[in-house]
Amino acid sequence: MDHVMTKRLLRGSWVCIVLIALTALFYWLLPLIYPFLIAWLIAYAMNPLVRWLQSAAKLPRWLAVTASLLLYFGSAGIVLSAAVTRLVKELITLAESLDLHIEEWRGWFVEWSQSEGIQNIINEINSFIASNPGYENTINKNIDNTTSTISSAISRLLSGFLSGIVNLLTSLPNLGVILIVILLATFFISKNWERNMRFLVGLVPSPFRKTGSEVWKDLQKALFGYLRAQFIMISITAVIVLIGLLILRVDSAFTYAILIGFVDLLPYLGVGTVMVPWLVYAYMSGDTGFGIGLSILYGIILVARQLIEPKVLASSVGLDPLPTLISMFVGLKLFGVLGLIIGPVSFVVFGAIVRAGVLRDLRNYIVNGRLR
Repeated sequence: MDHVMTKRLLRGSWVCIVLIALTALFYWLLPLIYPFLIAWLIAYAMNPLVRWLQSAAKLPRWLAVTASLLLYFGSAGIVLSAAVTRLVKELITLAESLDLHIEEWRGWFVEWSQSEGIQNIINEINSFIASNPGYENTINKNIDNTTSTISSAISRLLSGFLSGIVNLLTSLPNLGVILIVILLATFFISKNWERNMRFLVGLVPSPFRKTGSEVWKDLQKALFGYLRAQFIMISITAVIVLIGLLILRVDSAFTYAILIGFVDLLPYLGVGTVMVPWLVYAYMSGDTGFGIGLSILYGIILVARQLIEPKVLASSVGLDPLPTLISMFVGLKLFGVLGLIIGPVSFVVFGAIVRAGVLRDLRNYIVNGRLR
């Protein structure tokens, strides 16, 4: 019995060491190979078009790949250029209108502070301080601390925003080099697709090829299906919001639509994270007509999602809301904003590995000394 347990402990230790080593190797290699991983994904997405051009237009492989690259990157460049140009214009307009909103809020605050109820509270506080002079220093100290904390938070926010802009501008040359590497790598990977796939399959030991094939088939359905479904849902939400805000004659409608579309990634919270405070603010500010318009728009979005989401997700393996929220939070803590995508994607990959029986095989190896 002790001999069997010793073997199991040794096999378990060996499995843990290998998994830790592979994780560390991937973490170390990822900053070096991520442009080529992106290039492989683009080549994989282009492959159906390349094959169609080869069979329908009778183009040689290299020419079909070149035409596909021009179509993909050209379309992406045109769309991104138009979107960024419109976004920058609307952000400038939004920044200019922010001063008017701040002045309006200041007026509300002054009016609110001069109301009878607030004046009564202030008088009560003054009476309390006059009756208890020992508390005056404590109250002033707490007010000073609160003011200092708020000022520091605002300063950190502004400095972080400005440093982010500076970092973005300084990284543009590096981004250009990375884009060229991705473009060239995509061409070479796609040009010799079949040979490259045979090479990659040959790197996998034969006992693991069947399991790897099962994981890959599951990932094709789960991961790409999940990403496709999320992209479709975000696009539908953004288009509905854009049309609604244009009808309501809202300035910077495109910027708001993009923002709300990305916020729609949050499970359950989604659009309501922005729309509910916005329409509540509209009602409180006395703009009842605009508040009613936002309420109708929010209702249309909710109904459209309920009608469209089941059909969109029918061909993909989605995630339950709670695991999705947990994975997004963990990803946000580990990788920043990009973790909102990395978290759920990693969870989908882990689910595919579990469904393919990898954990079961590892358990069988540790307990019995064989994979199956």
